[in-house]
Amino acid sequence: MTSAPDILVGIDLGTTNSLVAVLTGAAPTLIPNALGEVLTPSVVSVDDDGHILVGAAARARVLTHPKRTASMFKRDMGTSRRVELEGHPPMSPEQLSSFVLLALRQDAEAYLGRPVTRAVITVPAYFGDLQRQATKDAAAIAGLSVERIINEPTAAALAYGLENRGARLRAVVLDLGGGTFDVTILEIDDGVIEIRSSAGDARLGGEDFTDAIAADLFTRIGERVGRIDPRSSHTLARIREAAELAKRTLSTSESTVVAWPALEVDGRHADVQLPLSRADVVRVSQPLVERMKLPMQRALRDARMLPTAVDEVLMVGGATRMPWVVELARQMFQRQPLDTLPADEAVALGAAIQGALYTSEAAVEDLVVTDVAPFTLGIESGTKHHGMVVSGMFTPILERGTVIPASREKRFSTMEDDQVSITVRVFQGEHSLARDNTLLGTIAVSDLPKRPAGESAFDVRLTYNLDGILDVDVEIVGTGSTHQLVIERNSKSMTPAEIEASRRAMATLKFHPRDTLPNRTALARAESAYVELRGGEREHLGHLIAKFRLAIEGQDPTTIETVRVHIAEFLRSLRGG
Repeated sequence: MTSAPDILVGIDLGTTNSLVAVLTGAAPTLIPNALGEVLTPSVVSVDDDGHILVGAAARARVLTHPKRTASMFKRDMGTSRRVELEGHPPMSPEQLSSFVLLALRQDAEAYLGRPVTRAVITVPAYFGDLQRQATKDAAAIAGLSVERIINEPTAAALAYGLENRGARLRAVVLDLGGGTFDVTILEIDDGVIEIRSSAGDARLGGEDFTDAIAADLFTRIGERVGRIDPRSSHTLARIREAAELAKRTLSTSESTVVAWPALEVDGRHADVQLPLSRADVVRVSQPLVERMKLPMQRALRDARMLPTAVDEVLMVGGATRMPWVVELARQMFQRQPLDTLPADEAVALGAAIQGALYTSEAAVEDLVVTDVAPFTLGIESGTKHHGMVVSGMFTPILERGTVIPASREKRFSTMEDDQVSITVRVFQGEHSLARDNTLLGTIAVSDLPKRPAGESAFDVRLTYNLDGILDVDVEIVGTGSTHQLVIERNSKSMTPAEIEASRRAMATLKFHPRDTLPNRTALARAESAYVELRGGEREHLGHLIAKFRLAIEGQDPTTIETVRVHIAEFLRSLRGG
């Protein structure tokens, strides 16, 4: 009797939060983590005893242990950046992301009661080849085989299409997450979801709005109270934490007061309070809002569509809850955006649906989805004009907006007599000069036949698959000799040996046991709040923390649960509910 294959889960690996979902019956279901929550913060921290913390427990340590905590590393996927957490060797964004993926995998296995080794993972539509490959590398370290990489707005469209499979309409998906912004225009017609265009900004998200508010607060504190040491990571973390809270508060209120007890200013500690209004936030956020307009205009232009031709505007990503973002969408498309999809959850739900499509589940058999290439792909070339050589030009082969999977070919020829070698440099981007685009890789060809200039030809074929991964083939005309692109495995991408080494290293790390995470998270959240309190509230919380530590040491489950509930209730009362 053969065993059933491992179940295929959908994962939204986000800049701020990550989620995992699976199709159960006819609908996708979000899988809770050890805390019973579906959102797992994409944050990693090294505890004082060397244990790795992932999720809410790590998120709570951003304020108390900023040098031991890493966040927003998704933005650096596919780069050579290394993050050094105090007490741990430097780690790549792929390694940090693998910790988050491992936590999601373990949550899924605990929920489903069976092994999970296969996944569909979402990425921003504007992620390039290096970033997509880095995402697959991170999954491999975490022991996950990525069956499909799917664009986040496409996943959201799937979630929307499942609920509206009989609809016929044009929609735009505005996906503003913690670190990226994507715009996708699509058509839904009786269960067929056709992506018309995608555009975006891979370094624009809700965290940038938080940074803008924090920078404004930093300046105002300096003007009104005194100088803050910019090297004080703890003080800067407190200001940023307050900025994040204020951003959320002002999404539903017109004004708030930002307070920092005992903030370190001019070498002394002072109680600082600053008023902050929604108008203040709109003012400091205006440059970011203006940046959002450019991808929206490009997506409309590529789809050859006027804003008024859009029937529905779908808002995806937690940052789309900001009212100034909703207002931008309303003004651009002259209609009120829909909020029928849960902003934080739609992408993960769509990823689970894509997983079901991959495994041919009956519940989604009438859904069909197409996607498009978000970037133009081509090679560096040169030309002769009146005897002068113009080199370094970018020649597109596969245009952005092409429905994928796709394969496109273009013929080139030599520029010199008896030229026997060429270097094909493959780029991704929209600029006329190759150097202004992103170099993906090179192919060295050294077996061209000796012929006069222009008579020795070769075909370059670019094949772009549904994962957004590129294959390049060069065939020499007349000889049949072929060469295939192997993207250079430099510091920006992990080799198979590096992935295996990272997996072995992960096996040696100490992770907090999943069943103790509720206690560790409660303690971290309490310690984070303790930093901000004074007087009787601080004394009371300190008493609860001490009692909780004693209960954990004594391993008394009843007392642990009772004190943990008391701590949670007290922290909720501090937040006003």
